[in-house]
Amino acid sequence: MTKIKNMEEFAALSGISRPTVSKYFHDPDSVRPTTRARIEEALERFDYRPNIYAVNQNRKLTKNIGIVVPYLADPFFAEIARYLEQSCIAAGYRPSLFSSHGEQKLENDILDGLQSMKPAGVLLAPLGRTSDQSVIERFCANVPTVLFDSNLDGLGAAFIGSDNFSFVSQTVEYMTRTGEPPSFFEMRTPANPNANKRRKAYVEVMERLGFEPHIIRVDGKGWAFEEIGHEGALKVLAENELRTNSVLCSNDRLAIGFLAACYEQGIRVGRRDDCALRLASNDDHPFAKFTCPSLTTAAHDYDNVAGRSVETLFELIESGGKFETRSETLFPARLVLRDSA
Repeated sequence: MTKIKNMEEFAALSGISRPTVSKYFHDPDSVRPTTRARIEEALERFDYRPNIYAVNQNRKLTKNIGIVVPYLADPFFAEIARYLEQSCIAAGYRPSLFSSHGEQKLENDILDGLQSMKPAGVLLAPLGRTSDQSVIERFCANVPTVLFDSNLDGLGAAFIGSDNFSFVSQTVEYMTRTGEPPSFFEMRTPANPNANKRRKAYVEVMERLGFEPHIIRVDGKGWAFEEIGHEGALKVLAENELRTNSVLCSNDRLAIGFLAACYEQGIRVGRRDDCALRLASNDDHPFAKFTCPSLTTAAHDYDNVAGRSVETLFELIESGGKFETRSETLFPARLVLRDSA
């Protein structure tokens, strides 16, 4: 056998969850006696000895973990924050959850307050385009930080997120294969930088498939996506801006607003012969399956993005707060076919 290098490898080989192993090394009495016996048996079997210096250094830190999201009212962030909180608690840490509510000043204030808490580490989903990158850079230099969802090049010890190209490539390929090519419906000034990556992916895939891209940008700023989608769709429908009977929305929340506008105008949406319009989107918002009709969408891999974010932060803490190189991990989307397209 090759020598086990870290707790991550030990957890995988021993068949014991990574948070439970971390909890044991911080305080052996904090886990069940049967679990402790399993871990200690595995330590002997694999002849693994943790880096005691690193563990002791980490014990000098507080047990606080900061979790920062850009907009907690968005069910996507609420869902992923729930997973992050539960994983931190299971590993013996005390998570504190913060929302910057789409405001740069509040994001800066949260990061400033977190430093005074002396956290063991922070999981940060930054605003992105509207973030003050100099503030985040200084914060990451002082606090072990893993970014998730929205990437800021070179900042934080690692980034974990979704592969935005895989979202759009799957939805575009499906819609062009089953009907007319879609127009792309988005905000003119999107709040989340992932939207820009999705637009570029749409153009690339459409051109590769031999279709002319058609991008529809609607006015609106901030995080009230449903309202922006609704008002924008009413204008698009009134002015007959659609070139085909197919629409691909940048995200599910815009699509929910678009569906409401179609209902108000008496436009039947779906993939049946008696429907006038097909609509698809991206994210698999927790409410997407309950819209009418239910949304065809490309889904985030919630579990892997959240799980890998927590695991990476624990590895960062155990390595003394720094990695030799910054890593980026992207998880592909999964196409979910429902009634809207």
